[in-house]
Amino acid sequence: MLWLEILRAKVEHQGRRYVCEKLGISSTTLSQVLNEKYPGNLDNIRTKVTAAFGITLAQTVVCPVLGEIGTERCRTEQQKPFTATNPTRVKLWQNCRACPNNCQGK
Repeated sequence: MLWLEILRAKVEHQGRRYVCEKLGISSTTLSQVLNEKYPGNLDNIRTKVTAAFGITLAQTVVCPVLGEIGTERCRTEQQKPFTATNPTRVKLWQNCRACPNNCQGK
């Protein structure tokens, strides 16, 4: 989830107190979200993160295999393991490794 990675980066660079104040959430809630144990609705948190930090998750990239896709889908495809049972997955695995949109390992 791109928004969660951005949230983690904001916490790392600006601190938990700043992020909690900016989002209007408690430190307990922030901790649960960061540890992926939040029992509530993550859509609400995602909305707060995107609004507070001016993130547009509707951005798209051009995938050499799938065409124009959202950045969330791109990141999800990059993280999937190699699977030889599906020709599209094989093409994605081959292309994602060299793709300029690949953030894995950067």
